[in-house]
Amino acid sequence: MTDPQMWLQIQAHELGLELTDDQLAQFERYYELLVEWNEKMNLTGITERAAVYEKHFYDSLTVASAADLNDEVLTLADIGSGAGFPSIPLKIAYPSLKVTIVDSLAKRIRFLDEVVSQLGLKDVTCVHGRAEDIARLPDHRDQYDVVTARAVARLAGLNELCLPFAKPGGMFVSMKGSDIQEELDESRYSLDKLGAKLMEVKRLELPIEKSERHLVIIAKTSATAKAYPRKAGVPLKTPLLASSSGVRI
Repeated sequence: MTDPQMWLQIQAHELGLELTDDQLAQFERYYELLVEWNEKMNLTGITERAAVYEKHFYDSLTVASAADLNDEVLTLADIGSGAGFPSIPLKIAYPSLKVTIVDSLAKRIRFLDEVVSQLGLKDVTCVHGRAEDIARLPDHRDQYDVVTARAVARLAGLNELCLPFAKPGGMFVSMKGSDIQEELDESRYSLDKLGAKLMEVKRLELPIEKSERHLVIIAKTSATAKAYPRKAGVPLKTPLLASSSGVRI
């Protein structure tokens, strides 16, 4: 076991996770695939091994501090997953999770399919499509216990992309950086429209880099109204904001 793996094992323990040698081997293979594929497509600007372990792997695992992922039938949807964060690290750490990854770029889905195959992960479905379109399909609408998104867009637009996937009683965990108060304030109108409410904002700090992170924890209180999500492209271009903000609703 090498230093970044040992470091991740120790940090995961602090989060209440006990990673086995097999799971650490999966993380290392994931890292190798990330670097290999990154040479032919833009997956991440972070490729140094220790940095990947902290800024991608550990950062993804912090979702475990916001949602109890130990249920054997828990379903998770990761929207705009990119290179698989946070869903693939969470799946490695919680093998019983049933994971759906949604991304709009076919080449990223090909990468994720390869990761799933190489790591021997079960119950992972990678879906190519826009979140606005996939969320209208009965198999995905109001279906998931936990929905995640990592630094995809501002919260007012992101809520409309992600909350339609969560089941009533489920949750959406949005992974954010620093300075999020303005986003929180402007997102309140969208929560009301989408049948959700803000439960908690957890502040975190990366152990080595010390950069600030926030987990915005949103509860889905009722089924998604038929009007949402609006057609592809609209939620981010024209987010749901109160009319007093001067933005179209």
